[in-house]
Amino acid sequence: MVSKQRRRLLASIGAGTSLPLVTGATTARSDDDGTAASGNETDGETGPPFDEQVAAVLERLTVEEKVSLLHQYQPPIDRAGLDAFRTGTEALHGVAWLGEATVFPQAIGLGSTWDPDLVRRIGDAVGDEVRAMHNATDGGVGLNVWSPTVDPLRDPRWGRNEEGYAEDPLVTNEIATAYTDGLTGDHPDYLKTAPILKHYIGYNNETERTTTNAEMPPRLLRDYYLPFFRDPIESGTAVGVMASYNVVNGRPMTASPLLSDPIREWAPDPNAIMNVSDAWAPLNLTGAQEYFDSDAEARAAAVLAGLDSFTEFDADNSTTTDALLGALEEGHLEEDDIDRAAGHVLTVRSLLGTFLDPSEDPYAHLTEEVLGHEDHRELAREAARKGTVLLKNDADGALPLSEDDTVAVVGPLSDRVFEDWYSGTMPYRITLREGMRDRFGPDQLRTDVGADRIALREQSSGDYVSASVGKGGGGLSLQRNDAPSVQLFERIQWTDDHWTLRSTANNRYVTVDGDELVNSSEGPGGWEVVDEAFEFVDVGGSVVLHHPSSGNYVTVEDGILQAAAEEQSDAARFGIEVRTDGIEAAIEAARDADAAVVAVGTHPLMGGRETQDRDRLALPHSQRELVERVSDAQSDTAVVLQSSYPVHLEGVENRVPSMLWTSHAGQETGRALTDVLVGDVSPGGCLTQTWPRSADRLPDITEYNVAETGMTYRYGQDDPLYAFGHGLTYTSFEYGDLQVSPSAPLQAGETATISVSVTNTGSRAADEVVQCYTSQRQSRTDQPEKELRGFERVHLEPGEHTTVEFEIEYDEFSFWDVTRQQRVVERATHSVLVGSASDDIRVQGSIRVDGEKIPPRDLSETTRAVDADDWSWDEIELLDRSRYEGTVVGMTDGSWVAFHDVDLRDKPTEATVSVANGGDSAVTVELRRDSPSGAVLGRAEAPPTGGVYEYEEYTLSLEQATGNNRELYVVVRGGDARVNTIRLE
Repeated sequence: MVSKQRRRLLASIGAGTSLPLVTGATTARSDDDGTAASGNETDGETGPPFDEQVAAVLERLTVEEKVSLLHQYQPPIDRAGLDAFRTGTEALHGVAWLGEATVFPQAIGLGSTWDPDLVRRIGDAVGDEVRAMHNATDGGVGLNVWSPTVDPLRDPRWGRNEEGYAEDPLVTNEIATAYTDGLTGDHPDYLKTAPILKHYIGYNNETERTTTNAEMPPRLLRDYYLPFFRDPIESGTAVGVMASYNVVNGRPMTASPLLSDPIREWAPDPNAIMNVSDAWAPLNLTGAQEYFDSDAEARAAAVLAGLDSFTEFDADNSTTTDALLGALEEGHLEEDDIDRAAGHVLTVRSLLGTFLDPSEDPYAHLTEEVLGHEDHRELAREAARKGTVLLKNDADGALPLSEDDTVAVVGPLSDRVFEDWYSGTMPYRITLREGMRDRFGPDQLRTDVGADRIALREQSSGDYVSASVGKGGGGLSLQRNDAPSVQLFERIQWTDDHWTLRSTANNRYVTVDGDELVNSSEGPGGWEVVDEAFEFVDVGGSVVLHHPSSGNYVTVEDGILQAAAEEQSDAARFGIEVRTDGIEAAIEAARDADAAVVAVGTHPLMGGRETQDRDRLALPHSQRELVERVSDAQSDTAVVLQSSYPVHLEGVENRVPSMLWTSHAGQETGRALTDVLVGDVSPGGCLTQTWPRSADRLPDITEYNVAETGMTYRYGQDDPLYAFGHGLTYTSFEYGDLQVSPSAPLQAGETATISVSVTNTGSRAADEVVQCYTSQRQSRTDQPEKELRGFERVHLEPGEHTTVEFEIEYDEFSFWDVTRQQRVVERATHSVLVGSASDDIRVQGSIRVDGEKIPPRDLSETTRAVDADDWSWDEIELLDRSRYEGTVVGMTDGSWVAFHDVDLRDKPTEATVSVANGGDSAVTVELRRDSPSGAVLGRAEAPPTGGVYEYEEYTLSLEQATGNNRELYVVVRGGDARVNTIRLE
């Protein structure tokens, strides 16, 4: 996807200068976090030099000036020809937070297209709009974009689920690399924008996100989590990563050596990598994480780990620069360390054209005219169409709709299109109701939101709550008049607890300004907790209103409604009068039509979002009831489900013949959905995330060992509602003639070719996403149940057939071997599985791979405990060996780690175990055979070592340590300890 010219440029930057690149973690690469070197180990050797122009600028700068480049807001340095520069323009699915710009479907919706070419075109359009804003503001809009988010969607309860593409690294890599390729443009020498990948690494929970320890054993880290980030970096279309808020294996990611290796190891030019911190994350190092004692030590550790830019204190860079200058004075950093980080920043800036004369700027022609351009509008419509997934369509289903029919379009998402936290401002928005009206005409359409319109009557006075009719709204107050125009509020339930109230007086939402309730909001929004959300608490025949954002209850002061009561007992009591029954109105509309479309779903800012995970996945009760009762009244009912994450339908899927899913799909939502509903296009999107039947079936959200918990399709997620890759069409496809070559065992350096014939056997043209999986049949270790190896979205007319071909390189069958800390391809047979979903395999074959047999474990070499084959997972914790590098196993009383297939034929007589005991009393370390309670081969006492980072070696005298293919268990008794290594002698 990346131009050959770009690859050559990035590989050749730096010919001819003297400033070397030496990453801070190179001397410890083979022992950091299970990421033993898989490429060249530098051991302190110099890497590629900086570009001459960058080096020349660095030589002219003072230390203070170089340090100033390591903050999000970089001041101008006129004498060096440097303008001000700012990192961090948000561009997840369009330019965000900077005014009107094209809003494409959410990232999860883009992933659901399974169409990298489409996503590349979207990235190109977004890159144009970023450049246009940059040019229009004389550089005020930055060209370093913090996008895309490539975190794996391993758990749908994650509050930021909509920001990712998939639970699978291959889909994520293909889509993310396409997007970054579009963002960077096709100029051979200069980048249109400079994308940063979010959030590196192990970040999938919002609750306690700064202190969560994401535990990743070495193999899972290498084979699952790291690959999500690899391709965009390796292709040169991403210029770095954003360090995530969380902790990985005991060490904050803001100061993790993983920022250097493997990121700079993957990059065509390691100097062209500029890693940034997440917003305010550096403060956590001495704050919530309590990891370092001083700002100077913390910032120094981040720089040495590979961080180049600090995002903190907004435009005020003084805390960052003071800490870094202090680190230099105290000896935590050398000036060369500052030079390296500043050189990375300047290299990226040079690729963006910082040193170009304005007349030579290849992107100067991009003006505000491209913002919301007609081509971008059509592209947004295409993306929303292609990302729509047909979850269900019975043989006599409601879809596609006939344009001769009268159709009822009802539901809370039928007449509105929402922006999410990282959306731009839509220049317009087409609702489903509007899209259907434009297609069917008003005479053939029956509509209703399906939400109650209520009046609130304060119980002690008998007066009604009234709202202002002005466009800007006003304070809600009690009035004695009975005018429905100011008394009615449309009440919609978005979670089991949270509702919104939209005043019919001016169609604005009720929010809280200070303490006062006002009908002034255009829609739910705001940081962390939504001010427009209210809870209705039953207090025996009446209700009190709770405002979750403030934590207060609504009371009445001098006739004005205020969220000011801290205790429920002090709240005003209201009676609810239902003036219009929303469900009954929707039923009436459906009965008066030939078919019904019920639009339900979630609000992207309620029930889970950044800073807030969700506990449940279910649709709220009132929306489920709406679907059930409308479908009872109208047999030809199709549900349009719009959400940012998999939804627990609680049997709704069994009540209706047809069901579509879409993300919050941007400004063209209504037209795109109409195109699909009437059959202008057949839905061809597929799910990129397993849909569980309920949240009750999921493990703790902070449990990152997906192999242990069986999460995602790879690791056999149990009995899903909808499987990874699921997506139906309005036609049928037949698969056949599977061909796998070579027929002889695949050798190193060779490529396997898998081809399959696909035929459209139905009566409609449609797209099919052909998916190829493999499954290793036998192995020394546990393997994923299946792995996606390739996919292709094909378009076929009725009766048309095509041959789809996939290629799998020999090395793609490799996995991380913990016994030798290297990648290995095993000698094995792999099943080849091709179909239309991970649970809908149409044709099967096999391929033999001529790899190696992993030899028995040789524990005569010092072996890390973290490289064990198994462990008592609930009783151990993966932790940091020191603040700067390495991973150890934190063990508690009775916990164990196991090493399989150990060769004891040399009859070792001693075992040496490296242990840190930070407690006050001794612990016992045992070596047992065959099970944690098996025969004791040896034991030793480990007294307190003086700290959790203070390691001592203890010798265990062994008896009866003989045989081959043994299982050895290291067991800790009597307290807590960190076990680093074991060695048999």
